[in-house]
Parts: sequence; structure tokens; C-alpha cells
Amino acid sequence: MPRAAARDLNPDQPIVGLHHNAYRCRDSEETRKFYEDFLGLQLADAFEIKETKTGRGTSVLHSFYEMGDGSYLAFFEDPATPFDFKDQRDYDLHISLEVAPEDLRPLMERGKQAGVETRGVADHGFIESIYFRDPNGYVIELSAETEIASDYKVTAKARAHGRLAEWQKSKPG
Repeated sequence: MPRAAARDLNPDQPIVGLHHNAYRCRDSEETRKFYEDFLGLQLADAFEIKETKTGRGTSVLHSFYEMGDGSYLAFFEDPATPFDFKDQRDYDLHISLEVAPEDLRPLMERGKQAGVETRGVADHGFIESIYFRDPNGYVIELSAETEIASDYKVTAKARAHGRLAEWQKSKPG
């Protein structure tokens, strides 16, 4: 279904899907090798930004990698502006991409064979996941839904507000 048609499912929800998420990268070519050559996401666009919308001069490369649903992962390479690249913890920042269940384990083996930091398989009940670290320090999670995913989503949505309220009342600190 085209993402714009998703609005027909819930006309009160103007957001129909993810267009792109954007992250900093150390080097556009090493990032391309990971996302295109290793993960198989096609480089769909890359362009230099020479001037910001406020008129300030800059030199930044903006690149986009297309996913199967038509959304993108995007990156900015900005050599002139410092950025604290570090190995991210899963709980601080990670990108989760959905894969078919039959692809999960072969992708894990591919990561190990390629020398990419690889962890998993983690069974979360409704999904199983493997984890890679990209060249920028970001954790990339590949998730495959299990047989209970559909039922889980219904149950999770029904209890989400209550669980958030419980957390707000009892969270540490």
C-alpha cells in the first residue's frame, strides 16, 4: 500500500509513515560500504549542501539509502563541524530495521563472516533481533516478527498509556 494511502486507514492521523531519519557519519564512503554493500540498502541520493536555509555557507554531503517500504536512512557528512562519534549503547540510540524471519540468521552469519561486530539472536517474544555496529558507532538492529507479533501489537497498544503512567509515578531518580 502506498504510504499516502495509509491515511485512509486513520483519517485523523496526518502522519502516514517515515520519510527518513538522518544521522551524522564520519565518512560517506565507509558508510555507503556498510549500508549498501553489506546491508543491501541502495544509495538513492547524495548531494552537497553549500548553503543553509538561513544563508550560512557550509559544505555538507547528505546521502540517502532506500528501504523496501520507500523510506530512507539518511546521513550527513560534515568534516568542518565537530561531532562526538562514539559507540552507542542500545538504550541510548539504535536503528531497528525489519527483515523477514527467514533472513535473520543468514544475515547474522553474513555479519560474522564480514568481520562486523555482530550480536544475537535475541528473543524478545514478539520479535527476534540481531545487532550490528555500523562504522559510525550506531547500533543497527535487524528485527523479524514472530508468530505472536500481531496479537502482541493489539495487547501492547491497549496497555501502553497505563504502563507509561505507572513508569512516571515510580521511575528511579
